[in-house]
Amino acid sequence: MPNHSSWSRKVFLVFNFIFLTFISLLCLMPIVHILAISFSSGAAASAGKVLLWPVDFTTAAYDNVFGKPEYLRAFWVSTQRVVLGTTVSMLLTIVTAYPLSKSTSQFRLRTWYAWFFVFTILFSGGLIPMYITVKSLGMLDTIWALVLPGAVPVFNVILLLNFYRNLPKELEESSRIDGAGHFKTLWKIYVPLSLPALATTGLFTIVGHWNSWFDGMLYMNHPENYPLQTFLQSVIIKMDFRFIKAENVELMIKLSDRTSKAAQIFVAAFPILIVYPFLQRFFIKGIVMGSVKE
Repeated sequence: MPNHSSWSRKVFLVFNFIFLTFISLLCLMPIVHILAISFSSGAAASAGKVLLWPVDFTTAAYDNVFGKPEYLRAFWVSTQRVVLGTTVSMLLTIVTAYPLSKSTSQFRLRTWYAWFFVFTILFSGGLIPMYITVKSLGMLDTIWALVLPGAVPVFNVILLLNFYRNLPKELEESSRIDGAGHFKTLWKIYVPLSLPALATTGLFTIVGHWNSWFDGMLYMNHPENYPLQTFLQSVIIKMDFRFIKAENVELMIKLSDRTSKAAQIFVAAFPILIVYPFLQRFFIKGIVMGSVKE
């Protein structure tokens, strides 16, 4: 007799594969569309002729992007922000999550401190007090205004402390017997074993810093200090041909508002598209193990 259970499972797997492939293509199509527009001529893009393949292929939009010193400066500010912000945030997240992962017998005020951090998720001081604090500390128009206000993401701390709590307690006990203190135990045992959770929280931090634009608009008084996303949000409103010389008429003809913005959007998204596949394999494991509380 035929195995109906096996047959129905095969049908389900085929249907599931087709459905997920369709969803994946829907997610990729906007990116491919933006890329096609960025490599198309201005006339074709303005006429709406570009779908998923470039029309009248040209790299004029990218010549425009990389010829703008203000765009490159904003890109550099965002790069500095991601490197510095991720380093500071991950360091503070690690040293915050470690003591909060201990039991109340090891850390008497652990519950009080944990609720203190959770309270900041539910309630905040508000935009104006935050701005006054940043201004009073002299951080306006500095990279630190983009890094320090959100340097301890509580959601990442919760993920990491739950991951620490799932690690075998015998590891810490053996390190204590060997004479290791808390710091040595943390950096020699806990951190190497928590790479999936660190990769997950690191990815959250990188994407958060790279995509953030409002704080740049809030804390930066001069456009030359804008990070890339703030620059894209507030500065690029219309085509800017200031860098094009009068004799370079051919480049002006090939460009349009749509092709220029498409190129800038794709260049801004490209670093995340490169980083994500390398960290994605840790993503599910880090989320699952970091979300389970014993």
